[in-house]
Amino acid sequence: MPVNAYEILQARGFVEWCSQPEKLQEVFRNELTTVYVGFDPTADSLHVGHLIPIMALGWIQRSGHRPIALAGGGTGLIGDPSGKSKERNLITIEEVRENVKGVRPQLAHFLDFDCGENSALLVNNYDWLSTFSFIDVLRDVGKHFSVNNLIAREYVRSRLNDPDKSISYTEFSYVLLQSMDFRHLYETYGCRLQMGGNDQQGNLVAGADYVRKTTGGEVFGLTQPLLLTSSGTKFGKTEEGAVWLDEAKTSPYKFYQFWINTDDKDVERLLKLFTFLPLEEIAAVISEHEKDPGARRAQRRLAFEATKLVHGEATAQSVVTASGVLFGSGSDSGTLAEIGEETFVMLKNEMPFTALSLPLPATVVEVLVSCGACESKGEAKRAIKQGGVSVNELRVEDEGSVVSREALLRGKYVFLRLGKKRFHLAAFEGSGQG
Repeated sequence: MPVNAYEILQARGFVEWCSQPEKLQEVFRNELTTVYVGFDPTADSLHVGHLIPIMALGWIQRSGHRPIALAGGGTGLIGDPSGKSKERNLITIEEVRENVKGVRPQLAHFLDFDCGENSALLVNNYDWLSTFSFIDVLRDVGKHFSVNNLIAREYVRSRLNDPDKSISYTEFSYVLLQSMDFRHLYETYGCRLQMGGNDQQGNLVAGADYVRKTTGGEVFGLTQPLLLTSSGTKFGKTEEGAVWLDEAKTSPYKFYQFWINTDDKDVERLLKLFTFLPLEEIAAVISEHEKDPGARRAQRRLAFEATKLVHGEATAQSVVTASGVLFGSGSDSGTLAEIGEETFVMLKNEMPFTALSLPLPATVVEVLVSCGACESKGEAKRAIKQGGVSVNELRVEDEGSVVSREALLRGKYVFLRLGKKRFHLAAFEGSGQG
């Protein structure tokens, strides 16, 4: 029998508002329930801001129910005005199609598209919205929506009286298209619940009303909270911008570090939202963390689990190892000799890296200058004399010390550390360096 997914979502912090929570729980208890979340493919990658509804869909499926991820190939051409203070730039149908293709493999990390009765579905609303004529929408859809109710929405009112932020008829009509989606999914797949961010409540209510008026069906809406950090900033935003799931936009290492930097006040909540760990295990992690907050055990577990979900376990382990090399982070640390090639490849992208053609053996001074870690031999000698230089984590005591071919890691790498926070990775050409 399916599980009451509502209780799971509520216990983990995914529920801010629900249209009829008691009735929805009864539906979850008594039948396999289909649930959908929509996202507009305005980029060729999802970012961590999308993870809350995606994780919620993951729990829906793990509870025995069926998730639908709806790619807004049609609505994405319009742009949802909810929560926006100005008109969005429109994108082309070609851009939308490419973006939808890029998102599917990312969703597959969270949803199973081939597991039987409750297999996840990825649908594109362009497939049905593009079949309606303008007259069809006005005659058969528009008549069910009150303009009075639409202009009463805060984001609409805030833009009606400001000529610099005016809302176009295109954006104003967005809610009709989203409601048409709900009806299509209800009639085609028996979808009973639409979930979204808390800025979607008005659209969810409108969609449920439209389904009821036109089909007589009873459907539900549920919103997740807007996630703010303890400092009041929007979750998922950094000085560099959004934290993407695509490793070409945000490297796995930077993705991992994003989670590592979680404030102690937020870490338990984020473990509940962004991992599939049981609540009992999360409680145990937090209990251990509180014994020694400085060790950041909870943050490291959160970072590992989130990175594993998005990039896979092997990559997550490489990131942990790389982090241990750079920061000596407790149990994450390993010896450099144990590091695999994939970790060195990762380190090359996260720290200064130079390919060298020096003949070996070469003095440490020559290596430091050739790779640019020191500007001159004099600077290199002073750094060694002050005890601040290590090669492959072995402190250099003598300015005449050399780097031999036998000392190379993986037959080609030298890891240089100057002081506590300066790192440099060098690879010797002709030693297996491609």
